[in-house]
Amino acid sequence: MSIFLRRFAASSPLCARLCRAVLMLLFTLVFTSPAEAVVIRGRVTNPLGVAVPGARVQVVAAGKVVAATVADADGNFEVRTGDAGRFTLLTSAGGYLPAVGEDFYGGASDVVSKDVTIAVNSVRQQVSVTATGIPTPLPQLTVPVTVIPGEDLATRFDITQEMRQTPGAFLVQTGQAGGVTSLFMRGGQSDANKITIDGISAEDVGGRFDFGTVSSTGVAGLELNRGPNSALYGSDALASVISLSTPRGEALRPVLNYSGDAGNLHTYRNEASVSGAYRKLDYYTAFSRFDTSNSLPNDKYHSSTAAVNLGYALASRTLLRGTIRNAVSASGVPNSHDFFGISANAKQADQDIYAQGTLENRTLGDWHNLVRYGIARKREQFTTFAPVGTPVTAFGYTTYYGNVMTIRGANGYSTTGQASIAFGGPYPQSFDQVSNRDELYYQSDYAFTRHVTGLFGFRYENERGAFRFPIFGSDQALQRTNFQYTGQVQGDIRNRVFYSLGGALEKNHLFGTRGTPRLGIAWAAVRPSDKAFHGTRLRFDVSRGVQEPNLNVQFSSLYGTLLDAGNTAAIAQYGVHPPQAQEARTYDVGVDQNITSKLVLKGGYFHSQFDHQYEYVDAGALQTYFGITGAIPNFYGAYTNSLTYRAQGMELETQYQPTHRIFVRGGYTFLAPIVQRSFSSDALLVAGSTVNPLFPGITIGSTSPLVGQRPFRRAPHTGFLSAQYTRPSFTVAFRGAFSGKSDDSTFLGGSTASFDNSLLLPNRDLDFGYAKLDLSGTYRITSRVGAFTQLENLMNNQHIGPIGYPGLPLTVRAGLKIRLGGD
Repeated sequence: MSIFLRRFAASSPLCARLCRAVLMLLFTLVFTSPAEAVVIRGRVTNPLGVAVPGARVQVVAAGKVVAATVADADGNFEVRTGDAGRFTLLTSAGGYLPAVGEDFYGGASDVVSKDVTIAVNSVRQQVSVTATGIPTPLPQLTVPVTVIPGEDLATRFDITQEMRQTPGAFLVQTGQAGGVTSLFMRGGQSDANKITIDGISAEDVGGRFDFGTVSSTGVAGLELNRGPNSALYGSDALASVISLSTPRGEALRPVLNYSGDAGNLHTYRNEASVSGAYRKLDYYTAFSRFDTSNSLPNDKYHSSTAAVNLGYALASRTLLRGTIRNAVSASGVPNSHDFFGISANAKQADQDIYAQGTLENRTLGDWHNLVRYGIARKREQFTTFAPVGTPVTAFGYTTYYGNVMTIRGANGYSTTGQASIAFGGPYPQSFDQVSNRDELYYQSDYAFTRHVTGLFGFRYENERGAFRFPIFGSDQALQRTNFQYTGQVQGDIRNRVFYSLGGALEKNHLFGTRGTPRLGIAWAAVRPSDKAFHGTRLRFDVSRGVQEPNLNVQFSSLYGTLLDAGNTAAIAQYGVHPPQAQEARTYDVGVDQNITSKLVLKGGYFHSQFDHQYEYVDAGALQTYFGITGAIPNFYGAYTNSLTYRAQGMELETQYQPTHRIFVRGGYTFLAPIVQRSFSSDALLVAGSTVNPLFPGITIGSTSPLVGQRPFRRAPHTGFLSAQYTRPSFTVAFRGAFSGKSDDSTFLGGSTASFDNSLLLPNRDLDFGYAKLDLSGTYRITSRVGAFTQLENLMNNQHIGPIGYPGLPLTVRAGLKIRLGGD
């Protein structure tokens, strides 16, 4: 053909010019690439996974709509834009709330997959990652999950008060601000919760976690998953999984946010954050400082928190992200002030660091891979500077006693006397506890179809713990290396039946290899619509969990104590074993019912069997039954996993949003736990069944509950209520947390000058019930400046904590929020 063109061009100059033009056009068509464009594909569905045809999808960049399209009959969409950059999808459809997606980076010639879920008008719809490891709308889950958005923490300095707005969650704070705060979920032990921060295991070795020192700074939201989910999270997830996440930067121009407030009890707080996004990079960093004197002597508390979240898109489908959270706090420890009438001269300091790096990739074939390496470095230091109280010397020992006090329980029983608050010896006295963990996690999940997704996971943990008590010459350390393999299949059948089948095989350094299966099914019997009673969902879940013991248990086990004392006969006589795994078997059923599109009722029944739980054997029992005295390191007692109890109950929750400005939630939990076996009651017969001479005929569990009684600090009746009214310029929010009486102990057996039990009160209903009411408000002064106030404990209730620990009175904080920069 080239010869023909050359001959044709030679015939005339005009033909020559025409031939050159044709050749240039052919060269351009063959060798020049088409214009580069970012292609965004996905599918628009409702929370049940049903396609939403006709949904309008707009691509927003730098605050402007740069492209738009409409989803087809199957909900699929594809939209193109010519320039690389950071984008956000804005999706809308009739009968649904507009959905604003998370921003993402798209490079030139990239094909980005972004599915969109849009919610029905009026009732909040949310997504959870904790339950299955895959982002899943709550209506598709087979387990009960509560999501607390970050905006609910806007006027709080911690997270504990918002956690009370969850069915089944009972928080106990032994003290005021900064006091140790434990979570008893659905009757489980306080160390039976798996805590993750940005996917990192955050609890101490063995599960202990103090929520009282966790600041609201750098928390984008929380997920509370009720029930054992060891299929994904390994040991320690015996009663729940609590997940915290750090915010991401989104604004294309840097944003500086500042918040400062002050209140009564010498309280003040300052917080600042800088965030934003630039092309492939997003960033967020924050710092806060909180101080208060509390209302008791020797109870000052301060905490500092820093958080960093950096993300970098190596490509549109490959993301590298790293987070760091550093928390430092110190608090006076007045002890159970109501028992002594004076405050102990002690302090507790905590230094916690959590850091992780995650690399994840998602291919066009719906194959997602993730690898994460994380660390946790936790140190707790407790120091008693000097003894307080009245010294009394007897039998060569000096003991310090508090004032003469009348101790009165919620059950109406009372007693008067002096309790020992400190022991003689060299001061200051201190002990350190260290919990360090390195963790490697790999996850691969693949969507075989729109209705079936498989997941495989592997987790490696290297845990190191230490407990140092110099006054007793105790310096103990341990290391545990754990491996876990996870498999899971989840999906749906015609967007009506949702299922999740999974299991984990864990090889724990301490208790060997265990399996933790899990099965859940949910059925959307009637799909939601604008009609009354349209929206009925039934669910069922059964699961098994295991948990390793904490540091105190392993370092002070009854087996180790008897072995060190050479009392092997008692080991055989009482069947004492080395520390073993704690176990739980749980099933729950529930129903969610839409009364209208604006009113939803949820109800459920749960039944949990907790086996091989650890209980405390006090020093008196060790001496009386085993001949072990205070001369050995385990002066304060020992632990054995012989406690078995059942916890069953009902959870009710309602959500009502009559208008887009008003949102109301409420809930009630009935819990019926009962102890079935215990070492104190069954083996020792009377060692744990103490009788106070003032109350003849009433047996008392001095350090642990007795068979037939309820476990300590699990209230049978709890509830919550919240209401929020929102306007463009202001919001007003009301929160209420309610609790009935619960069983407990004064833990003062043999602590009088006569070494008797006269300061023990009957366990039944010993702790007071309470109603804690809070009120908050925000007001936007300008587009950049706002004011806020937070009032807590409006009824000035002093019995929010357990007996002996007075709660904070009415507190008031008020301040300003300032925003500079941003889009």
